[in-house]
Amino acid sequence: MTSIGFFEASIAFFCFLIFYCCRNNKPFGRCPWNWPVLGMLPGVVMRLHRAYDSIVEVFENSNLTFQFKGPWFTGIDILGTVDPANINYMMSSNFSNYYKGPEFHEIFESFGDGIINTDYELWRQWRKASQSIFHQQSYQTFSTTITKKEKMVVELQDVFLRFMFDTTFMLITGSDLGSVSIELPEVEFATAFDDVGEAIFYRHITPRFLWKLQKWIGIGAEKKMMKADATLTRVCNKHISATREEVRSQRNTHNSNGEDHEVLLTSFIKLDTTKYDLLNPGDNKFLQDFTVNFMAAGRDSTAVALTWFFWNLSENPNVLTKIHQEINSTNLPRTGSDHQDTLLYLNKLVYLHAVLSESMRLYPPIPFERKSPIKPDVLPSGHKVESNINIMISIYAMGRMKAVWGEDARDFKPERWITETGGLRHEPAYKFLSFNAGPRSCIGKNLAINLMKTVIVEILQNYEIKVVNGQKIEAELGLILRMKHGLQVTINKKCSSLV
Repeated sequence: MTSIGFFEASIAFFCFLIFYCCRNNKPFGRCPWNWPVLGMLPGVVMRLHRAYDSIVEVFENSNLTFQFKGPWFTGIDILGTVDPANINYMMSSNFSNYYKGPEFHEIFESFGDGIINTDYELWRQWRKASQSIFHQQSYQTFSTTITKKEKMVVELQDVFLRFMFDTTFMLITGSDLGSVSIELPEVEFATAFDDVGEAIFYRHITPRFLWKLQKWIGIGAEKKMMKADATLTRVCNKHISATREEVRSQRNTHNSNGEDHEVLLTSFIKLDTTKYDLLNPGDNKFLQDFTVNFMAAGRDSTAVALTWFFWNLSENPNVLTKIHQEINSTNLPRTGSDHQDTLLYLNKLVYLHAVLSESMRLYPPIPFERKSPIKPDVLPSGHKVESNINIMISIYAMGRMKAVWGEDARDFKPERWITETGGLRHEPAYKFLSFNAGPRSCIGKNLAINLMKTVIVEILQNYEIKVVNGQKIEAELGLILRMKHGLQVTINKKCSSLV
């Protein structure tokens, strides 16, 4: 989602594959086998075909926290947890002891020294500057029209990914790369991001010495990553140069377009360095890191969240009926209304917000989060952790824990988010972690939610969407919780008399 918090969580994916240790559905206590040399790694291969379900089973049978032992000499012993007390401790009350660390930065080297990769004072200045710019600007509410034809079959996840890519890039640079067009063209910048994500995932399932060797030789996923990095650099520099020239032109002619229309890249070029001495907007690499980090934060997570949302609606037609009722009973802002009127309207859609929250609880766009302690510590669960050990949080599994959400944890039940008085129920961020928690909580949370609400309302008012029968719906193993086979749907445009 337009969420930095969402994307930075993704690096934990591979490490949690190792939790597939329950065999033949036996209780966890009888497994896993901690083999000599191989550790618990054989369990990964055994349960690869049902990875996410196995993760849930492991945590259910291990009192919410599990110690994984990796193969000898690989350095991948990991503590996994979905205990809200542990999460709150690491992300809030003892935040200063838990950081990203050099290993994170090395694996995500394509993101440079941007907000996703950094710690300490540099991260604080990135966050402070980003919050300041977000609060200064008014962003248009985005909407989308999927097709002008009366009826057609589309792969909805691909459409949302393209839409969010164009939307995020326009928000950052003001330019439209046109990936959402009738031809659905391949856009090299988007392809480069996919290649980088693939290589980062590969680095998590490959011993460090091996991917380092491949990088040195220039083969495999590392070769693809180097080509992708070159594309990101070239495209970013092109738009950075154009934006710098536009800013210079405005200064020379004293003709500013005004803050309401200023894109994020322009705002960062104009950044007051007297307030942020570690940020250098005069350096193209700084602006490239900004662009890549914010594109990463705003693209896939929102698109994936929207895809799972519409699939959940197809599985729960009564929920769709209630959303339609809420939309129809809430006065739409008039054409040409200002931004505040739009926000007031979106805030009234309480049930829609509840359905979005429930969908992200069960299908979090970023399924994992990672933390490492600077100094040895003891978690509230009583587990001792050494400095720099990897601690993994399975956001996906946490949303299904009966100990966290009750006996109906696996049920799709939007009503759990509604108070007795009809308001939206607040759940602590360390329990509902889709937007991260503590100081690193997502600075784009409200923008992401409002964008998703806007897209959903626009689609439901103008189209009937039906999921094609016979599809296999399952989550893909990767950095983002994409649908492995996409989501084929038929789209029928509503007659204007019925809208």
